[in-house]
Amino acid sequence: MRLALEYAGARYIDVLRTRRGDFRNERKRPPFAPPYLVAGRQVIAQTANILLFLGPRLRLAPRDEAGRLWAHQLQLTIADWLTEVHDTHHPVGSALYYEQQKPEARRRAADFLAHRLPKFLGYFEEILEASGGPYLLGGRLTYPDLSLFQMVTGLRYAFPHAMARIERRCPRVLALQARVEADPRLARYLRSRRRIPFNQQGIFRAYPELDQRRNNSKKT
Repeated sequence: MRLALEYAGARYIDVLRTRRGDFRNERKRPPFAPPYLVAGRQVIAQTANILLFLGPRLRLAPRDEAGRLWAHQLQLTIADWLTEVHDTHHPVGSALYYEQQKPEARRRAADFLAHRLPKFLGYFEEILEASGGPYLLGGRLTYPDLSLFQMVTGLRYAFPHAMARIERRCPRVLALQARVEADPRLARYLRSRRRIPFNQQGIFRAYPELDQRRNNSKKT
């Protein structure tokens, strides 16, 4: 969500950064949890839903309905992917500490890296090939491109060894990540204090014991 706002040059107030824990009390349609966007009288929660709202307003989505639905579909797929990343270090429950589920996390991460990560990366590689590139919907950047950039960057933080091995099969995805990172509209933000660095409290966490240096999967 921040990437979309920054790329578009939109003015916004990041409440979580400026007044940590000071959430608005919305009684009629309360969000379950952050992130959520307050735009006038509207309160919109869930990242994919927020981007569905912001996309046309920030000129980061197609004008036609079919195109907007396609962009939203890609964003929802990325949301599913993100959930699987989270579950590599918290496969049993979010209320438990990582240290309380390390054996399960090792198994879950191994399966994710061997099967699910290549499948997701391969899917988006195919989408980029079919679109004609360099972006997911063709020649113009849309908000799913920003989300894919965030995914690749976060995965490189969490699983540097596994990503170095797997990502080579997806040159179009890597080219998109590099193109977004180099964009002048985002480069300043990525170097600024407004950019929240990856850390051990977020979804992407760097636990070396979960990062496979080689492919241990067996063919059947």
